[in-house]
Amino acid sequence: MNQPYLSFLLLLAFVAFNAGALIGMSHLLAPRKPTPVKETPYESGMPPLGDAHERFSVKFYLVAMLFIIFDIETVFLIPWGTIFFAAGGPGMGFLLIEMLVFIAILAVGYVYVWKRGALEWG
Repeated sequence: MNQPYLSFLLLLAFVAFNAGALIGMSHLLAPRKPTPVKETPYESGMPPLGDAHERFSVKFYLVAMLFIIFDIETVFLIPWGTIFFAAGGPGMGFLLIEMLVFIAILAVGYVYVWKRGALEWG
């Protein structure tokens, strides 16, 4: 019964062991000769300007989260399209209504954040 998962679990164990071993070996075997020049941040050959821990506007995070949410939800259209076109028959009407409801919910969310001004830079 667990035979189909055995190869996956072996691969997962190998990957986890390999990642841990490589990180551990690089930590133990890497040469360390810190100098003040090596410790300074590098910004395209220019001296760093300002503080590295400068606070970002909340709008930046809001737009980033909105992008991730809408991007991930849009990715659900690909498997749905595959199932929709492969289904055929009487189930297609239900699948179409289901996806139209999903897109309507996305549209309502998009209009809400648009009206709230979350997508404006300024």
